[in-house]
Amino acid sequence: MADELLRVENLKTYFYTLRGVVKAVDNVSFTLRKGEVMGLAGESGCGKSTTAYSLINLVPPPGRIVGGHVYLDGMDLAQMSEHELRRKVRWKRISMVFQGAMNALTPVYTVGYQIAEPMIYHAGMDKQKAMERVEELLSLVGLDPGIAKRYPHELSGGQKQRVVIAMALALNPDLVIADEPTTALDVVVQAQILNLLKELQRKLKMSIILITHDLSIIAELADKVAVMYAGKIVEWGPADVIFTEPKHPYTQALLRAIPRLRGPIDKLIWIPGTPPDLVAPPPGCRFYPRCTKVMDICRREEPPMIEIGKEHYVSCWLYAKR
Repeated sequence: MADELLRVENLKTYFYTLRGVVKAVDNVSFTLRKGEVMGLAGESGCGKSTTAYSLINLVPPPGRIVGGHVYLDGMDLAQMSEHELRRKVRWKRISMVFQGAMNALTPVYTVGYQIAEPMIYHAGMDKQKAMERVEELLSLVGLDPGIAKRYPHELSGGQKQRVVIAMALALNPDLVIADEPTTALDVVVQAQILNLLKELQRKLKMSIILITHDLSIIAELADKVAVMYAGKIVEWGPADVIFTEPKHPYTQALLRAIPRLRGPIDKLIWIPGTPPDLVAPPPGCRFYPRCTKVMDICRREEPPMIEIGKEHYVSCWLYAKR
């Protein structure tokens, strides 16, 4: 694909714990085009953040990538050394907006210093040029450049989130991974941050992987959606198709659980049961203990990923049988 930026093939990231091997990311595959926004959705603990960390090989111990490939313009990031990733990829090609801006900034340094640090360290920029670039970036994300001299505790939650986004944009990356970028923010500030991301993506023509459990955020921004459950992608395709014609029972259940704004709400809808223990996941489809459409084969064999429409894939025996 000529405009393909990122291709992930059969990615596996496991955590080796005293309880056993946690298969946090298990055979995950997807592609991302240049300038495209992909939403990665699913319940807490399904492997979304671990997938993000795996893309830039920053999985914390005791986790490690045990299989698969992550191709960025043909370079396999999963096979690169730490030195190569630092020199060629992180911040320059792929950057990350880490979850929780409250904890992403160091309290003892000014925000200007923290934004400048990747430019000095990764691009060899001198301090004066880096600070000039810091002022540009702060203006770009809608902040007063004077904020550069402040410390994180002097900023509001929304301002901190904008600073973290400015850091991610410091070296003009091709891809920004935003991990729960609106966590712990009130709804007004959430809307401002989402509008900012939308505007920056349009202006800079960058690709974004947006990780969240909030489907309404994905509906606002994403071109493509990947739905994860228990370490696997169960459905992937264009956002408009996923939201209007979801095929996997888990995707359908997630969308049913969103409260409606119009009409009476008799009761909130939820998905019965709990996600499986990833140390010992059930055989076959991992969703079958909670699925209302379960068949015998679901309990025995893992469903293949089937293309059921243009760039629309689903991992479910309901469609494989057909």
